[in-house]
Amino acid sequence: MLRVPLGDDGAELRLLEPYQAVEFIALVDRGREFIGRYLRFPDTVTDLASGRSFLQDFADKTAADTGRIYGIWLAGQLVGSVIFAMIDAGTGIAEAGCWLEPSAAGKGLVTRAARAIIDWAINERGIHRVEWRAAVANEASIAVAKRLGMTREGVLREYYLHRGTRFDVEVWSILAPEWKAAGA
Repeated sequence: MLRVPLGDDGAELRLLEPYQAVEFIALVDRGREFIGRYLRFPDTVTDLASGRSFLQDFADKTAADTGRIYGIWLAGQLVGSVIFAMIDAGTGIAEAGCWLEPSAAGKGLVTRAARAIIDWAINERGIHRVEWRAAVANEASIAVAKRLGMTREGVLREYYLHRGTRFDVEVWSILAPEWKAAGA
């Protein structure tokens, strides 16, 4: 997957790789507080070396077939990402996630990008179950799960500690037969 168009607005999805660390750090810097409300990585990805290391971890996951990271570009600028934080081809389970800088929010980019990677995972990789986890307070991420046709399975209470607060996390999922039946 080199470039996948995400609509008529010029948005596209591309694999995000370590050589793009400068663009990645610029994205994190533009959205550090916005992205960091619910995600931990903006607190540790603070310079070129840590950005490159973060992307290298995903490059290693891609090579091992255990995860992937894709960039979302709009008008030639990296504005967000969708990921497979985990892929377990043996069990047929993957966990997807996302983030965007504030200026890119509300344009449907994450929904379109997530739809593309989930379609790839189910139809090309044979993944049976795709999970989506979001802090209960992260209404935007939960709205994406709903738009993708996922089912809310429950809440993991006080699942992770971030910036001194314990967050409850909603777990959403879609199964391959549901995805295919919906024609997504």
